[in-house]
Amino acid sequence: MPFSAAAVFGSSVRLRCILRILIIASLPGLAGCAGYHVGPSSEQIAGERSVSVPLFQNETREPRIAETVAQALRRHVQRDGTLRLSTHGTADIVLSGVLVDYYRKNLSFQTNDIITPRDYVAQMTARVTAIEGGKTLFEREFIGHTTIRLANDPAQAEMQALPMIAEDLARRIAEALVDGTW
Repeated sequence: MPFSAAAVFGSSVRLRCILRILIIASLPGLAGCAGYHVGPSSEQIAGERSVSVPLFQNETREPRIAETVAQALRRHVQRDGTLRLSTHGTADIVLSGVLVDYYRKNLSFQTNDIITPRDYVAQMTARVTAIEGGKTLFEREFIGHTTIRLANDPAQAEMQALPMIAEDLARRIAEALVDGTW
């Protein structure tokens, strides 16, 4: 006996009714995808403009942190894809900045010693300027931070935290740069 839809569902009228119900039931699911679009979240065309990210000036007491911030910021710009990273020659947007502050603030203390910190927040502040064709796009401060749990070696814990602070700071700067809400 050959397999047919009519044999499974009973009649062609019933089959049409089931198909209509399935189509109507799937419409809300398809409508949910209507607002989605691929590409940059702003009105910019991906890769249309380039950005230069030189080393920031370091006014903090942390050595070599400017290199870590610059690497993280370049990585975030490349990962986003809205702007092209310019490493040689001229760029449409030049990003410059000064790392102005780095500090630690105690969050909690050891249970048996109220003087020795157990957790603290490390925070870095950067004053950043973005210039395109002589026009200042934005000039503002950004803050990156992370929480650090001190183990046996506080210096080692802080050295491990510096790249995380730089990543957080770079993410905030890159988001402001590519969103274009200046």
